[in-house]
Amino acid sequence: MTNPFIPILVMAALALLMAIGGVAASAVIGPKRYNKVKVDAYECGIQPSPHAMGMGRFPIKYYLVAMTFIIFDIEVVFMYPWAVAFTELAMFGLIAMLGFLFLITVPFIYEWRRGGLDWD
Repeated sequence: MTNPFIPILVMAALALLMAIGGVAASAVIGPKRYNKVKVDAYECGIQPSPHAMGMGRFPIKYYLVAMTFIIFDIEVVFMYPWAVAFTELAMFGLIAMLGFLFLITVPFIYEWRRGGLDWD
């Protein structure tokens, strides 16, 4: 009688082999032409600059937009199980989801009115 975990271990080993093989193949086969633009740090469209004393504040607009995206992405993730179990949850589930949507919509409207979603 064989162990039932052997197919899982074989599949994990194959996945690991494919991942390591892909990285190794790209290191061997890939082009080796490096220039200043390719090795320079990319800062979301902002020209990278040294952090000097008189440079002023660092713009955090991109990080705020990313955080907003993550918050609303999590909102959608919470709505999937609710949609699947909608018939079993009945009125309680509907009221709970409406409360959740209200709690998420209020900060969204606040950020929208404040101009947090503008790219100026």
